[in-house]
Amino acid sequence: MSWLRALKETARSGLTVERRRLEPAIAARGALGLALVVGFSLTLFGPSVAVSSAFGAFQAAIATFQRSWRPRPTLALASGASLAVSTFLGYLTGAHAVLFLALLVLWTFLSGLAWAAGPTAGIIASSNVAIMLVTVTLPTSVAAAAGHAAVIFAGGVVQAALVVLLPVRRWGAQRDALADALAAEADYARRLRHDPVAPFDPVPLMTARSAAAVTPRQARTRPAELHGARGLAERIRPVLASLADPAVGVPEEGPQRARVRELLGAAGEVLDAAAHAIRHGEPVALPPPAQAALRTPDTAAILRGPSRRAALRLAALLGDVVETAEPRTETTGATGTGHGRHRPRPTLVALAPVVLAQARAELRPDSPVLRHAVRVSAVTAAGYVLGGLLPFGHGYWAPMASVMVMRPDFSQTYARAVARFGGTLVGVALATAVVQSAHPGTYLSGVLAVLCAFGMYLLMRTGYAAAQVFVSAYVVFLLGMVGAGLTQTVRDRVLLTLLGGLLAMLSYAVYPAWETPRLRGRLADWLASVGAYAAVVTARYADPAGPASPDVREALLRTRAARVAWQEAVARATHEPVRHRGLSHAAVEQAEHALAEFGRVAMLLEAHLPERGAPPVPAAAALAEALRRSAERGAKEVRERGEPHWEDLRETIAAWSAAPPDHFLLDKGAALLLSCLEELTTALTESSRRH
Repeated sequence: MSWLRALKETARSGLTVERRRLEPAIAARGALGLALVVGFSLTLFGPSVAVSSAFGAFQAAIATFQRSWRPRPTLALASGASLAVSTFLGYLTGAHAVLFLALLVLWTFLSGLAWAAGPTAGIIASSNVAIMLVTVTLPTSVAAAAGHAAVIFAGGVVQAALVVLLPVRRWGAQRDALADALAAEADYARRLRHDPVAPFDPVPLMTARSAAAVTPRQARTRPAELHGARGLAERIRPVLASLADPAVGVPEEGPQRARVRELLGAAGEVLDAAAHAIRHGEPVALPPPAQAALRTPDTAAILRGPSRRAALRLAALLGDVVETAEPRTETTGATGTGHGRHRPRPTLVALAPVVLAQARAELRPDSPVLRHAVRVSAVTAAGYVLGGLLPFGHGYWAPMASVMVMRPDFSQTYARAVARFGGTLVGVALATAVVQSAHPGTYLSGVLAVLCAFGMYLLMRTGYAAAQVFVSAYVVFLLGMVGAGLTQTVRDRVLLTLLGGLLAMLSYAVYPAWETPRLRGRLADWLASVGAYAAVVTARYADPAGPASPDVREALLRTRAARVAWQEAVARATHEPVRHRGLSHAAVEQAEHALAEFGRVAMLLEAHLPERGAPPVPAAAALAEALRRSAERGAKEVRERGEPHWEDLRETIAAWSAAPPDHFLLDKGAALLLSCLEELTTALTESSRRH
């Protein structure tokens, strides 16, 4: 993709306003917390303290909107505490330009490294730097630094208290994640009726798994219906695929296929009903036709072999889903056994050494997170110096724009830079026009700031440009409470914002972290993980351990993580203005199809794992070892830009011509696995020949 096209695509993405479900009650709660903090501080301490406390409450409310599974009060407190520390250090060094610049570089570098812990930590850390740039310009003394930090933290405490006192759809995010997973399974079942080898995106299941991890405190109050349905959805997916696939199930046409389509349609309706019940906390309302289709005795008479076992297993699992999804008064409890078993989530204190280890792991030259930390610290320092040298006054608008738009990847950085400039242009123009024409006093400026904050909370998830209109106006009105920046024109603020955005965009062009050259590495990681998954599944036929084998589960989770990492990398690389360097767009699509199909075949084998104590299939051990060696060697060849070969696997399967395994699925599955790997080699070979 050329630079011109990349800029056009990112600009269009940044200015897009999405139609998302608005949450006015949550937005009103955040604005209420801000209003209480501003009103109380303004009445007792004056405008300067009110502005500091307002930034604490404003940022704490934003933290509660982040896509995190931690309790919202915890996020608000963590945001308020970290912002208080940042602002306190900024106040202490604000009177000394060189010392403050050194602190700014260090603090911004650490905020860049915070992305190693995830987007929530990265967003909060970046916002802390941006707000620190604003608050330290307010008139104050070093002696009052601790007081300002305290009221900033108090703003976070108020927001946390309101979340507890005024709950809005408690456990709503977890309910949505689990309901989305079940709805994705329902959609998958319906698509299998028309396409027996339809793909399935594992992201909803992975999201539900992340949402299921709870802290000990959360475990004591989690609704019971959020506990078991996710595990059942995980077990239903391979059963659905096995029932529909003609290679291991029923023919593509005929009465058996008609019966399978009827069962898949009924499964979709049952899963949708369970998803609706969990999302809204209501009883499960099952459609009578779906119940009749699943309960009819015709299934045993029409279907045979693996398809019959899959149909019976599906009916049993769907019954368990319905029973689990029914709302109950009890909770899952906090114990680690029995009904109260749960996936543990460490507390923030216990998480600290893990985050430090993740940050240290990113201290390598090729790390996108380290490159982001270097870029954002250099750009923020340059913007701070240039903003001070330019004759506009209040030069913090430039570095504030830079630190807020910069992200570890190209497309987000450029899209947010365009969105911030456009939003700032509109928001600052409107707010400055109000200030200079109406001359609102201290209290009216505070009211206008709260209204802008409400608008920002309400539209935050519809797009960065829409929210930025209200953020820019919020800053103008808030600073207007203390008379700061009243002489600064719209032109000054917009030009400084443009400077910050241009510095951010230029920094990525000069010191990039392109995803495109790393695509082969991502593909190799996926190949290694999915090959290991297939090997573990196959080994269970030689040594039956039952369907609940933990090593199979762990291998599947690693495969999903590698696949999602590949898909995210491809999405980022699509918008980068660089050549593919070894993987054309056609090769990317064909390679992805090959490995997705390989994983699907392994999943079909998992769906029919023998029970513990069943007769072993000795030939499976050799197949498992061949799969393991082939995947490891193939991944190494892909990383080194070579063409992977599969001699071990081909020789193992060829040896079965004399003594084939006494297992239809294993024999058929091995041939399908080899075919998928050969398709991968074809994709990489054709890509190398073209370039």
